[in-house]
Amino acid sequence: MNQLNLFIELTRLKKPIGFMLLFWPCAWGLTLAYDFSSSLDNYFFYLILFFLGSVFMRSAGCIVNDILDKEFDAKVLRTKNRPIASGKVSIKLASLYALVLCFLAFLVLINFNLFTIILAFASMPLAFTYPLMKRFTYWPQLFLGITFNYGLILGWTAVKGEISLAPILFYVGAIFWTLGYDTIYGYQDIKDDEIIGLKSTSIKFKGKAKKFLFVCYLFLLCFLLIGGYEMKFHLSYYLLSIIPFIHLFIYQMKIFNLNEPASCLKAFKSNNFFGLIILINILIVKTL
Repeated sequence: MNQLNLFIELTRLKKPIGFMLLFWPCAWGLTLAYDFSSSLDNYFFYLILFFLGSVFMRSAGCIVNDILDKEFDAKVLRTKNRPIASGKVSIKLASLYALVLCFLAFLVLINFNLFTIILAFASMPLAFTYPLMKRFTYWPQLFLGITFNYGLILGWTAVKGEISLAPILFYVGAIFWTLGYDTIYGYQDIKDDEIIGLKSTSIKFKGKAKKFLFVCYLFLLCFLLIGGYEMKFHLSYYLLSIIPFIHLFIYQMKIFNLNEPASCLKAFKSNNFFGLIILINILIVKTL
């Protein structure tokens, strides 16, 4: 039982926000591409596959992150008790867990078409080297955005078998979304990160955090609206978009305080609601 608890802690399974933020872009891409005049069986089948893939890959990613950041985690108050940093789980055992999770993710992946499988494999190098970026650049959140939202493209190609402009527009918008929310997340550890020499957009823009977030979310809004135009969406899509952006520009900005870690975590977690609302908006417009 103790090993099970350590595994759950290692993979952050009790913190679903991580895999949900990976899942929402997959669901957006799938919903954008799907023809809802046909049977819904494949839609729900693919939705389940993307959810499972998000859980497996996020869990494996957490383990790889903790292996690479072992020395840094031990010096940060919030992360020093993580299983690998604290020595409760060996790197050898953690690596085995990661391999098993990757294998499970592969079993999910082979249910898709060949083009989607190839695209998914093409993203792997970036997915597993992301944790290293904070050592070299102030923009690790940008690399995370490129990686974390890749599922939007896969969701589209799983249905269409090819790529086009519309999902790319949504994908670029989602990158700015991640750039914003992960900057918020980074403010939880900013003091420790500065001491040990790690880099992030949280540190780079600490004197103008809300201005940076405003710019990120403004670009997100623009790309989602342009993407809707490219998809020839009904006017209702643009009206419905008011709701999630009130959430970002008013609610999230109001509760976010970079000097209060609890506030940062609350604002970060609220992005789960944003992901859900965007999915609902796309669903409504696609099924009109």
